[in-house]
Amino acid sequence: QVQLVESGGGLVQAGGSLRLSCVASGSTFSINAIGWYRQAPGTQRELVAVISDGGFTNHADSVKGRFTISRDNAKNTVYLQMNSLKPEDTAVYYCKADTLFEGSVMDYWGEGTLVTVSS
Repeated sequence: QVQLVESGGGLVQAGGSLRLSCVASGSTFSINAIGWYRQAPGTQRELVAVISDGGFTNHADSVKGRFTISRDNAKNTVYLQMNSLKPEDTAVYYCKADTLFEGSVMDYWGEGTLVTVSS
C-alpha cells in the first residue's frame, strides 16, 4: 500500500503563488507515476499534472506555463509549483499514485488540500 499526504494549500490573491507537496510513504517502490488533480465544487475531478518514475511530465493546457510538477526522490515528495494563480484555480487539490505490484495495478489518493484564489 501507498499513503499520500498533501500540504501547502491556502488562501492567496490572484497573481500569487503556492507550492503544494505530496509526500508518499509505504510501498513507494511500486509507484509508476504521481499526478496532481483538482476538483472545484460542482465539477468533476480533473488532471492538472503528472510525473512518471522516469521523470516525464505532462501538464493540462489550462495550467501550462503557470504550474510545474517536480519531484524529490530522496524525500519521496512530488511538488506542484503554482504561479500566476487565477480565481478559477480554486479547488481541492489531490495527488494520486499509480502503482504496479506483482502484476496488479492500484491507484492511491491523498485526502486533498484546499487552494482558494481570491480576485
